[in-house]
Amino acid sequence: MEELSAALAAGVSLAAPNSTAAPHPRLADYKPRGGPGQAERRQRLLRLQRQRRLDYVNHARRLAEDDWAGVESEGEDAEEEEMDVDAGKRLPKRYANQLMLSEWLVDVPVDLEQEWVVVVCPIGKRALVVASKGSTAAYTKSGFCVNRFPSLLPGGNRHNSMGEKVYCILDCIYNEAKQTYYILDVMCWRGHPVYDCQTDFRFFWLSSKIQEEEGLGEKSRINPFKFVGLQNFSCSADSLCKVLAMDFPFEVDGLLFYHKQTHYTPGSTPLVGWLRPYMVPEILGLAVPATVLTAKPEYAAWQLQQIIESKKSKKLAAAKGDPSSAAAARNGHYELEHLSTPQPGNTPKGWDGAGSQMEN
Repeated sequence: MEELSAALAAGVSLAAPNSTAAPHPRLADYKPRGGPGQAERRQRLLRLQRQRRLDYVNHARRLAEDDWAGVESEGEDAEEEEMDVDAGKRLPKRYANQLMLSEWLVDVPVDLEQEWVVVVCPIGKRALVVASKGSTAAYTKSGFCVNRFPSLLPGGNRHNSMGEKVYCILDCIYNEAKQTYYILDVMCWRGHPVYDCQTDFRFFWLSSKIQEEEGLGEKSRINPFKFVGLQNFSCSADSLCKVLAMDFPFEVDGLLFYHKQTHYTPGSTPLVGWLRPYMVPEILGLAVPATVLTAKPEYAAWQLQQIIESKKSKKLAAAKGDPSSAAAARNGHYELEHLSTPQPGNTPKGWDGAGSQMEN
C-alpha cells in the first residue's frame, strides 16, 4: 500500500492533510486534477436545483404509462443521456438512466453531521420499479425490463389499479437470494411525483406510505416479491458508531450518504456519497467499534489498487482525446460501479467472494 502511494506521490498534491473535514489523503491523492472538487460541485448543484423547473408530473406519467409521444428521438442531444448531472439537463428518455447514483465520498462534508443522513444498503442490484396499470415492472439502470409481476404497490396489480393516475415509481435494490426489493427512495407514489422534494421529506413520506400498504413486506400469490423499506440514520459520530455495530437482516454492501436538501435527480451526483463500511474510520476519521462491518477485508488493498489503475486508465484515455473519459475527469466522477465489492472472477487468490455487489 505504501509503495503504491509513493509511486504516485511525485505527481500529486494533497488537498488537506489528515483533516476529517477534507478528503482522506489516500483518496485525495488520486483526484483528477484541473476540475472542481466535490464540495464545490455540491454547492453548485444545490443552487441549480432551486432554479431548475423540470416537468416531473409528465415525466412520471410517461414512465408509468410508457407513453413517449412528442418526446424527441433517442438520437438527438446524445450528451444529455450521459450519467452525469449538469446544468439545465433534460430528464432522460425512456427507462434508461433514471436512477440517482452516487459518487465515492471523497471530500468529507463539513456539515456531514447536520445536513446528511446515511442508509445501510444490502448486496443486490439497483432497479427502477414502476407499478402501473395493474402490473409491476423492474428495469435495470440501462433501461432493460428484467421482470414483470403483480405486487401490492398502488397500481401494481389489477385489483388495486382503479384509475390511470394510480402508479408508483421507486428506486430499489433487488436481492435475489431473499427475493426482496429493498426500497431505497421514492420518485412517485399514487400518482404524486416527489422528484423535486428534499431527501428528508421523501424518506419520511416513503416510510409512512409503506406502513399503510398491508402485506407489502410479505410474499404471497399477489405479491411474489417482498418490498421492504430501508431505514436512514443520522450522520453524527455516535449514530454512525451505533449503525456499524448493528445487526442487519441482510448482507451489507455499503453506506449511502444523502444530503438532506438534494432532490431526486437522475444521474450521478456528489450530493449522494458511497463508502464501504471498512472505509469509514479512515475517510471520516471516526473511532468506530471493531465489528464485522468495520473489519478490513483481505481485498481492501487490492481494491484501492483497482481504483488507482482505473483512474490512471481514464487519465491516459483523456490524454489521447477520448471525449467520454475527458468528461468523467472534468466532472470528478468517483463512482466506480464495478469496484464496490470485487467479483470472484477478478479477485486475488484466496478471496472467497461476497456475492453480487450492489450496482451503485
